[in-house]
Amino acid sequence: MSTNRVSIDLNADLGEGFGRWTLTDDEELLSVVTSANVACGFHAGDAATMRRVCELAAARGVRIGAQVSYRDLAGFGRRSMDVPAAELAAEVAYQIGALEVFARAAGSRVAYVKPHGALYNRVVGDAEQAAAVVEGVLLADRTLPVLGLPGSRLHRAAAAAGLPVVAEAFGDRAYQGDGSLLPRGREGAVVTDPAEVVERSLALARLGTVTAHDGTPVAVRARSLCLHGDTPGAVELARQVREGLEASGVRVEAFA
Repeated sequence: MSTNRVSIDLNADLGEGFGRWTLTDDEELLSVVTSANVACGFHAGDAATMRRVCELAAARGVRIGAQVSYRDLAGFGRRSMDVPAAELAAEVAYQIGALEVFARAAGSRVAYVKPHGALYNRVVGDAEQAAAVVEGVLLADRTLPVLGLPGSRLHRAAAAAGLPVVAEAFGDRAYQGDGSLLPRGREGAVVTDPAEVVERSLALARLGTVTAHDGTPVAVRARSLCLHGDTPGAVELARQVREGLEASGVRVEAFA
């Protein structure tokens, strides 16, 4: 593969604060990433935070994505929940709509949708919950791309409904042999060594492969690479990944 033809988007989870509590260094991360997954108030985020992040993203030309979640502020959206499909669809649309107000006020728009945490993992294999998320996206905007794990039920449902799908990979998360993410409760689920994260990011961008937790190679063809904003040292890590990608000839640019 010729490196001058390779490009990848860098996305990070941002706006993950509430009231006086903050988790992500939004301003610094927005100087590195090309797409921002903005918390929409269900796992984190509030109106003032959403407005501020949208204004910062718009000023920097960073694409704004709605990061939709189960209604779980206490658990940061990382607890699995059994939400009725109709209710989940409505809540997904509600979150996208709320963020769209602030994105448009900042002179931008919501450019894509990405589930967060437990919902992200649930819709990899749960057809009913995946269909509910897609219904919610359709209620909000029938043109929005859906960012998620390649081969997931979410992507199948989105594609069947005519929504654009964008495959995502993770430079700082461990994979299982089937291409799914190693659950966060397992040892080694989050990769924190900067050199290893950079190496994995380069392999994902240039070769479309990653080494799974058990040592087996896994094919992961992705258009966007996620770096978690709540990882310790997230800003410096993101800078090193971007510098490593660009030094190897990979163009870092938004997909939307």
